[in-house]
Amino acid sequence: MHRRLLGKTGLSVSVLSFGASSLGGVFRQTDDRESIRAVHTALDLGINFIDVSPYYGATRAETVLGKALREVKRDRYFLATKVGQYGEGEFDFSAARVKRSLDESCARLGVDYIDVLQCHDIEFVSLDQIVNETLPALHELKKAGRIGHVGITGLPLKIFRCVIDRVPAGTVETILSFCHYELNDTSLEPLLPYLKEKGIGAINASPTGMGLLTERGVPSWHPAPPALVAGCKQAVAYCASRGVDIVKLAVQFAIAHPGIATTLVGTANPDNIRKNIAYAEEPIDFELMARVLEILRPVHNHNFTRGRPENRDEVLA
Repeated sequence: MHRRLLGKTGLSVSVLSFGASSLGGVFRQTDDRESIRAVHTALDLGINFIDVSPYYGATRAETVLGKALREVKRDRYFLATKVGQYGEGEFDFSAARVKRSLDESCARLGVDYIDVLQCHDIEFVSLDQIVNETLPALHELKKAGRIGHVGITGLPLKIFRCVIDRVPAGTVETILSFCHYELNDTSLEPLLPYLKEKGIGAINASPTGMGLLTERGVPSWHPAPPALVAGCKQAVAYCASRGVDIVKLAVQFAIAHPGIATTLVGTANPDNIRKNIAYAEEPIDFELMARVLEILRPVHNHNFTRGRPENRDEVLA
């Protein structure tokens, strides 16, 4: 699989990577044995970057991933996890807690080193704390050799500049953005030149919009407005009428942008990860892609936001 450098980290990551949230059963009931096979399948077929968090499934995702990785040599993958979010509405970005969180994650994952440690969903807390306390604490861990690189994650795009512009160069090495570079939403794109100038690696997640661009559709908790859900359903139906799973186009669209180092796909199903990897390696049907983008034009960049009021993006609903 094709690889790209993740900013200035020196990590050469597969353009398609494994989002392990699904291992926590956050989208459906999952079987841990099947989940472990999905991880092994991803690694065997060329994926080398895995992203997880203690928040996913209340530590279940990290625990299951740890079981899968016991059988895998450590030099076969880069591992990213997160700190700061631990339960629904439970955030603690204090220096003491994030340091303890790293110890807990390493124990569950069965490793003693994390390649990328990220502040998880920072839009829900004061960015002053992230700048003045959390990021310095993570760089202490980096200096101690416990982690390789430091990143931040979140849904609103404005949070990235708000933090990066307030810290010394090199403090933030990666960002993880989700639901903002996909067939129906490309609002991440204007931020990419800024990130490149800063030497910051861009990780893209949820190329299907957390279910918007799937035949199964969105889960009940999905925050998308009705017009966006309806518009995406039209595109899904059109692809189905052409005998194509829209997930194929979604994956191909996301990984095609050279400014995005890697795109996370989450599944606990080995067959689905095989399909996603095959999609990434197949040629794009540009005529079909153009037609789908046209169908989605009325809801393009219509999205949703969240977090503290000062951290939220303005959105088109």
